[in-house]
Amino acid sequence: MAIVTQSTSQISPAMERIYHQSNLLGEWKGTWAGNNQAVAFKVVNIRGARAQVEYTHNGHTERGFGQVDGATITFGSITVGTKDGKSAALVFSAGGGKASAFLDKQAPPPDDNRLIGSWGGYSADNGKSASFRVLSVNGKEAQVSVTTDGITRQGTGIVYNNVIMFGQAQIATDDGKNGKVIYQVGTKSFAVPVTKYPPADSSSSVDKTA
Repeated sequence: MAIVTQSTSQISPAMERIYHQSNLLGEWKGTWAGNNQAVAFKVVNIRGARAQVEYTHNGHTERGFGQVDGATITFGSITVGTKDGKSAALVFSAGGGKASAFLDKQAPPPDDNRLIGSWGGYSADNGKSASFRVLSVNGKEAQVSVTTDGITRQGTGIVYNNVIMFGQAQIATDDGKNGKVIYQVGTKSFAVPVTKYPPADSSSSVDKTA
C-alpha cells in the first residue's frame, strides 16, 4: 500500500497544462460582497478530481473533500475558481440564495530555516571568497556574521523571503543548500557562489554508516 503524505498533490500533467490546477493550492482569504464578513478557503492538496479543503466562514471551519473540475473546486454549496493563481472568486449558492466573495492567495509562511547555518564559497571569476553565518532568524530580522575580504562583521540583517541583507552584503538561497553571496566594495559588486556546511553534529551519523 502506498503511503501518501498530506501535503502532496497528484495533478495530472494534462489538467495542469490546460487549467494550471496547482494555482488552486494554498490558502485564500477575502470578504463576502455586501456584508464584508471574512471568508477563507484552503486547498491542502489535489488528487485527480478530489481536493482536500478547509472552508472558514462565520468563525467556524468545515473540512472535507471537494470536486475538482477544470480550474474550479466545488465543496458543498460553494464553488471556488481562479484564473491566475493570485485572486479567486467564491460563489455560494443554496436554496435560491446566492452570495459571492473575492479572495486573494495568501503567501506561504517563509521557510526561514533554510537560511540558518554557515555558508562559504569562492569565486574563480573574481578571486573573491565569502563566508556568511546565519545564527538565527526571527521574523524579518536575522543575526549574522559575514566575512568578506578577510574582514568579519556581525550584527542584525534584514530578511526578505529567501534573502538576507546585511550592510553591503546579501545572501540568497532557493534550496537551502546552494546560494549566492553578493557584496559591494566601493562602486563594484561581487557575486560568490556559496554552499551550506553540514551542521557540526551530523558527523557522528556519518561515522555509523561508514
